[in-house]
Amino acid sequence: MSLPDLAVPFRIGSVEIRNRVVLAPMSGVTDLPFRQLAWRYGAGLVVTEMVASRELAHNRGESWERLKGTGISPHMVQLAGREAHWMAEAARIAEANGADIIDINMGCPAKKVIGGYSGSALMRDPDHALSLIDAVVAAVSVPVTVKMRLGWDEQTLNAPHIAERAEQAGAQLITIHGRTRMQFYEGKADWDAIARVREVLTIPLIANGDVQDAADADEIRRRSGADAVMIGRGAQGRPWHLGVVAGCAEPGRDEKAAVACEHYTMMLSFYGREAGLRHARKHLGWYIDRVAPGAPASKKAELMTETNTDIVLRSLREILEGAFDDGRKEAA
Repeated sequence: MSLPDLAVPFRIGSVEIRNRVVLAPMSGVTDLPFRQLAWRYGAGLVVTEMVASRELAHNRGESWERLKGTGISPHMVQLAGREAHWMAEAARIAEANGADIIDINMGCPAKKVIGGYSGSALMRDPDHALSLIDAVVAAVSVPVTVKMRLGWDEQTLNAPHIAERAEQAGAQLITIHGRTRMQFYEGKADWDAIARVREVLTIPLIANGDVQDAADADEIRRRSGADAVMIGRGAQGRPWHLGVVAGCAEPGRDEKAAVACEHYTMMLSFYGREAGLRHARKHLGWYIDRVAPGAPASKKAELMTETNTDIVLRSLREILEGAFDDGRKEAA
């Protein structure tokens, strides 16, 4: 089977996507600053963090923050929920506020999400899941997509059945993470199992799960027949990486350090200083792990707890630009 190159555009309904490497929605990670950087560096498409539908409809501040897509086009918003009325209302709000594509979350495995019978819990009741898809498709004029897993567990691998019905209901793209809900993120994603979804669809399919680099992207597409790939954890600490997988040049080390510093200041601006410091810490750790894995653990620990932004920026740049490479010792 011959598949288009990752750099070749494709379409989700009427919306053109500039390449076939997509950033996965990750709560607490793919906020607006991260997505803006991933988009700037060549990601084909970026997706918001999961937006709770009822909370958005009730004007909860966090949901509105997650809805933002300044500087990103097309703007894809992922909604989560269990009630058709609120999913439809949230979809209308998202479209009115600039969403070009609405994605329905049927894949999140987190306990707090499935405890509310949302996310991957919807795969346990396909009829109910389809009622949500019907409601969202009827509520908006933009393309509607669905992200799901292979099934709830190994005994209920019903992704092909749900995906086929979703297409019949009007969904214009399906994304499959190659694990069941009960696997959470353990074990290895089953790329071959995604092919069983490809067999029943005529709309585009995105394959997700354990894609770290271009070789993985090629292999998951070969084995699944997917039109595009989605990268989640593989993008942490390197928002430029999706563009690299799609064929863009990889930034040099100094530029990576500059991106990390810019990302830090963007988070402080987006969240405010106190909340921004909390959100930034995990990202700083990922940048160091990716760009300067040999940095002294003590320097990393100091950076993660420092609250003086000038010191953080100076130390981060020093670490990422290689001040501690080649066995150099920490200053006394």
